[in-house]
Amino acid sequence: MLIGYVSDEYFVALPDVLIELEDGKASWETRSRASGAIYAEVPPGEYRVTLHKSGFGAKSVRTVITPDRPSQFRLLSDCLLGYAWPKWVKAGEFSEFRVHSPEAYKLELWHYSWKKQLVEPLGWFDEHGPRAVLQITPDGDYTQTGVQWNKHGYYSKVHQQRVRAPNKSGLYYFHAKTASGRFFSFPWIVAPARPKHKLAVLVSNINWNAYNNFGGRSNYIHPDALPSKPVVNARLECKRYTDPDHIVYDCDDYAPLSFDRPEPMNCIAETERISDPISGRNACHLAPAEWRLLGWLAHQGFAHDVYAETQLHDGTLDLDSYQALVLGPHPEYWSKRMYDSVKSWVMERGGKLVYLGGNGLNCEVEFLDSHTMTVRNGDMRELRQKKAESRFHLRHESEANLLGVVFTESGAMTAAPYRVIQPDHWVFAGTGLKKGRIFGERSLHERCPGGASGHETDKISPSSPRNVELLAKGLNPDDGGADMVYFETPSKGAVFSVGSICWVSSLIVDDHVSRITTNVLKRFLKK
Repeated sequence: MLIGYVSDEYFVALPDVLIELEDGKASWETRSRASGAIYAEVPPGEYRVTLHKSGFGAKSVRTVITPDRPSQFRLLSDCLLGYAWPKWVKAGEFSEFRVHSPEAYKLELWHYSWKKQLVEPLGWFDEHGPRAVLQITPDGDYTQTGVQWNKHGYYSKVHQQRVRAPNKSGLYYFHAKTASGRFFSFPWIVAPARPKHKLAVLVSNINWNAYNNFGGRSNYIHPDALPSKPVVNARLECKRYTDPDHIVYDCDDYAPLSFDRPEPMNCIAETERISDPISGRNACHLAPAEWRLLGWLAHQGFAHDVYAETQLHDGTLDLDSYQALVLGPHPEYWSKRMYDSVKSWVMERGGKLVYLGGNGLNCEVEFLDSHTMTVRNGDMRELRQKKAESRFHLRHESEANLLGVVFTESGAMTAAPYRVIQPDHWVFAGTGLKKGRIFGERSLHERCPGGASGHETDKISPSSPRNVELLAKGLNPDDGGADMVYFETPSKGAVFSVGSICWVSSLIVDDHVSRITTNVLKRFLKK
């Protein structure tokens, strides 16, 4: 009888797992097959199931075995991982650090700005029992429920693993390192206890969660629900790779995604410097790229407060306390509440918005609670039939109404410099750039090298404000270059958009990109 499947933290099938089943009267032994399937001739009922495989944390769980509903067992590999919980706080508030390690580890807290600065050492952590700092994941689909680390074995009131957030707002990282040299780092967003500066910067943690496939699901891999069987070969089984029309989104509803998971794609190497090239598929548009933006702001002397996107949604960020708001490289997923509040601030109350990214505000998310979200992708076929400009447009309105630009697929996964169209505009002051000259040739972006316009790019659309000005355009193939735009609102608000994920990766190494951004911020922050 098929009693279930066993898989790892990425829902990849685990073969040859040793399994023992006990019902209190007798015991049975079996092993998982190549597909992760577990077969055993046992009567239906409740069992204590023990699973063991070298290189993974062994565990025992209680489950009810029935012939019509195979169980999903999950094992966690012997790696070093961690996350702060909550992942975003205000200065002075506490978070718990949740670390998974096969051996004792040392933990430190660092502030990530122009340079990495050690805030405080947090000590060495292990337990008296063997391999006792290994965490345990739930069975089933914990991309919906969260991994709930520290739920087991962390009951001591003396050894609580909590850290108080520093007084300075910013992006912080925990550094975990074992005696054998394993290293893992994970981010922590600290907002100010109260507004301190005129400039607020929004860190795209909703986007981080959408791209996080820890547990086997993200908004890109199995976005609607976890399959009934673990993956053996992704290229042969995942819809993303098997649909000839590349229809990744094809249903009305999608299973939620929990923030309560580690984010391996946000790990920054211990020796990595802010001026180093940004390596990896995801690092170029997630936290490692946003570190470059925050570090550049500090280096240029732009005092700022940092917030998580979720803190805009929940009201922690009071927009009316700020003159300008900066969005980073890839703020793709927003709630309607976030969008409407920023639009009202810009259009009606004179807010200044600086959009330094691409493919932003492209899709709506809804929050089921403070740590679980559902992405409203809709059906891509409907998007194409109705000729909507984005997934957000399908459910609300085109983000071009606020940003002046909207993502299109042309130019995606390419990169190029920009060409100047309006050289007399104040954004080019001091650059020496003439009409037709190119700029933004240099970039730290290794996934799409070639210039500041790239990875994913936005353009003017029929939904853009009528007074939008096209200042420069990327030279990407198929007319896919980003549109750099500017427009003002009747309330004396203003929006500057670069329309490119790659822009932030050029800030540190390209003088023209740096000067243009400086010009915008100085004007927007001038009373």
